[in-house]
Amino acid sequence: KEKTKQKQFLINEEDFEIYLGIKDDEEHQVEFEILSDPTNKITSAEGVEGYGELFVSRFNKLRQIMSDRPESKKVKDIESVKSITKNDDEMYVWGLVTDRKSDRNITKVTVEDPTSSMEIVVFEGDLKDSADTLLMDQFAMFKIVPAKNGGFFAKDIILPDIPEHTTNRSKTETYAVFLSDPHIGSKFFMEEELNDFIRWMSSADPIARKIRFVLIGGDLIDGVGVFPNQNKVLEQMTTEEQLQKTFEILDKIPKHVKVMLISGNHDAGRKALPQPAIPKMYNSELWDRENFFMLGNPSMVSLNGVKVLMYHGQSIDDVVRTTPGVSYDKPAAVMRHFLKARHMSPIYGSRTPIAPETEDMMVIDDVPDIFHAGHVHFVGLDMYKGVLIINSGAWQRQTDFQESVGITPTPGMAIIVNLQTMKVYQKDFRVQESDFVEPKHAEPAPLS
Repeated sequence: KEKTKQKQFLINEEDFEIYLGIKDDEEHQVEFEILSDPTNKITSAEGVEGYGELFVSRFNKLRQIMSDRPESKKVKDIESVKSITKNDDEMYVWGLVTDRKSDRNITKVTVEDPTSSMEIVVFEGDLKDSADTLLMDQFAMFKIVPAKNGGFFAKDIILPDIPEHTTNRSKTETYAVFLSDPHIGSKFFMEEELNDFIRWMSSADPIARKIRFVLIGGDLIDGVGVFPNQNKVLEQMTTEEQLQKTFEILDKIPKHVKVMLISGNHDAGRKALPQPAIPKMYNSELWDRENFFMLGNPSMVSLNGVKVLMYHGQSIDDVVRTTPGVSYDKPAAVMRHFLKARHMSPIYGSRTPIAPETEDMMVIDDVPDIFHAGHVHFVGLDMYKGVLIINSGAWQRQTDFQESVGITPTPGMAIIVNLQTMKVYQKDFRVQESDFVEPKHAEPAPLS
């Protein structure tokens, strides 16, 4: 059928080699580059001094990002602003948000820079709504005026945010698949469905034949001792056994497909962000396979010139707990907050452990074309200022814990992106009626 479309009627040896995955199809560009990976950059400091270095790095990186804005020329340090006794002019300060107290009429925000800290009052209206969504420890700029009886009022709140972005595109019609959270080793792991997906990749399906990249966003395995009584829901009882099972399944992916795997909070190795890649000592086969790339969390890769930021998404928990109007079943909306803050885990001291690195590697220095995460087991898609946001769900059916708290995940779906057009497809591999939350598509269906 494919040859007939091209008005060619001879099937030759090369066609069979491409069809069987023995030889790559030169019509589909395959250029891959690792742009950033924390694995070899981790230089953890210790204690209070270490965290001091981390937050200084965060402040300096985000200040540099904000320095392109015209308002940055008017910024004064907080200590000098507080010393001004009489001034009716508007002023600008910036720093990290250290406190936020909201009631019906006003919100009080405390912001800190290297010189001092100050409280800024925000009155009701759209600006108060913006203040109520500020994340703790995120960087922000405030336009302020002095109050008659002391203190300062906010006239505007400006976030680092990403600029309007023109998306890079692949020169050829090449596809990438986005997956996350298989939790291999768990009794709830959807092994049959994941194997169906891998078999489909080797089929004659016209989209499957153009897939050249698979990106897996962490939690490859369910881990050991991650939560109380976990051993009761495990099929493989050790990290090594779980990773061996992982390799045996993923090894069936066609060899011409590049597979990028980042670590998550259930995976082996350090749990604090940023995470290095899963250590080779637990399974060298994953590291030794030529088309597998073991990366840390977060990492940035280039696929045919399309920049993809991969982050497991642990800090989604913190944002859902502290921010009005967001929820686990709409993870892409939470990921927007990260892009606006230009930081993937701004909140310190909540559920997400953050290591005292000398450099804050969670800052979004470079604007991606695609922002990919997982962790929450809900599929979510969005487009924000030219950046395609993907949360690729999971390959673990609803667990007993999720059922007990009323969480119904959307597992077993592959998110597929045409890197030339940025068109998004969803292919549903769920086979049990109890897994269904949306209508099953016999063919990949475009998502808006």
